[in-house]
Amino acid sequence: MLYLLLYPLHSTFPVLNVFRYITFRAALAALLSLLLSFVIGPWLIRSLKRWQIGQHIREDGPAHHAGKAGTPTMGGTLIVLSLTLSTLLVADVTNVYVLLALVVTVAFAAIGLVDDWLKLRSRSSRGLSMWSKLVPQTAVAAAAVAVLLAQPDFNSTVAVPFFKNVQPDLGLWYVPFAVVVVVGASNAVNLTDGLDGLAIGPVMTAAAAYAIIVYLAGHVKFAEYLQIPYVSRVGELTVFCAAVVAAGMGFLWFNTYPAQIFMGDVGSLGLGAALGIVAVISKNEILLVLVGGVFVVEAVSVIVQVASFKTRGKRVFRMAPIHHHYELKGWPEPQIIVRFWIVSIICALFALSTLKLR
Repeated sequence: MLYLLLYPLHSTFPVLNVFRYITFRAALAALLSLLLSFVIGPWLIRSLKRWQIGQHIREDGPAHHAGKAGTPTMGGTLIVLSLTLSTLLVADVTNVYVLLALVVTVAFAAIGLVDDWLKLRSRSSRGLSMWSKLVPQTAVAAAAVAVLLAQPDFNSTVAVPFFKNVQPDLGLWYVPFAVVVVVGASNAVNLTDGLDGLAIGPVMTAAAAYAIIVYLAGHVKFAEYLQIPYVSRVGELTVFCAAVVAAGMGFLWFNTYPAQIFMGDVGSLGLGAALGIVAVISKNEILLVLVGGVFVVEAVSVIVQVASFKTRGKRVFRMAPIHHHYELKGWPEPQIIVRFWIVSIICALFALSTLKLR
């Protein structure tokens, strides 16, 4: 909104010409998002405590997690609110990709909010059933992909990392493929959210990586030089990604060990969907597997654990997702968190290197 209001005045006030630059507005969005998080965060924590909106711990989780019961949850509302407001204020809101990213993020966050509310009402760790989550998630993702395919500068090709000339056109199969990317990313982040600050660190790292990717993909010369898919107008998503990073940073201020507030499904489902839709819009869907390596490992650990137990009656890990496995091995919680953060940074750097290694 500020962009649309202030930039047209640059001919009268030359200083406002800075609003034409995506990099400036991305930095401004990050600052606004961080400021909003710091301002709203303490009030939200006090309100959640007053309303007795506290976390219920899963019965089969590590025993020492019992001490976390009652910690305010639904903190993801702080992240979603901060990144949404800052993006609306600074980004070009006439850009369909920005609006689509916001709508998908908020829609998935709303699904998570319902899930969190049901857990609170039942006073347990059980909220929406698997299908009650997947059906609306799939519907939102499919609608978003349909809107994308209706854009004249968007197609159904898929870029394959490391291979510059391999971009298969999936045709109608692109719809289920992209839906799996968005829904899969959302639920993978949800599975990772099990320790104080564990999920938000890799989310920030992945969002920062995609801020670079969308900026390059939206610049015709950079895209041509790197031989990556060029998507007109996608560079504006740099502002959105910067807002995600800063909102996550602001939330981490309160969520760092020992957490004053938990993200809840409202945050994890929304942020995961944000990463997924940005990956789809930027035509770097497969690269998300590398950028979000931590989320992939967490999700795969659950799949392997369930499959092994159902087919062989044996568990591969002491507990899934895999971060609980390391807890039961005796790793201190802060150690697990920081090491997973380090791994996420390595994954992001490796993914960015593939833009040149082709």
